[in-house]
Amino acid sequence: MIDKVAWIYLDDGRVLGTRSAGKDTYYLPGGKREPGESDVETLVREIREELSVEIDAASARYVGTFEAQAHGHTSGVTVRMTCYTASFDGEPVASAEIEELAWLTTADADRISPVDRIIFAHLNEAGLLR
Repeated sequence: MIDKVAWIYLDDGRVLGTRSAGKDTYYLPGGKREPGESDVETLVREIREELSVEIDAASARYVGTFEAQAHGHTSGVTVRMTCYTASFDGEPVASAEIEELAWLTTADADRISPVDRIIFAHLNEAGLLR
C-alpha cells in the first residue's frame, strides 16, 4: 500500500494536475507522508515543494480517501489517496520534480492515473468537476 495525500484545487469546473519530468501521466499534486506526519502536515510540505505555495493548514477540508492500482507499479500494489481542499497563498508554479501544471476535467481521463480517475468521477458526481 502506497499512502499519499493530495490537494484538490478546483477552479471553474477544472482541477489542477501535475506532471513530473519524464512522465506522460498527470497526478493530483501531493505525495507520500514522512514518518510521524499528519495528513495536513504532509499536504502543506508536499504542496510547498511541488508548487511553491503555502497551504493554509487551518482551511484544509477532507474530501475523501480513494484506492486503486498504483500507476506504474506491479499488479497488486495499491495506492491510497487521502484528498483535501485548502486555501493557499501564492501562485502555483511547477517546482522540484514537477515539469508541468495543467487544468484538467473528466475529459482528461486517459491522461491521469487510475486513482485520479476515481477521484475525478467523485468530483464530477458532486457537481464540482466538468
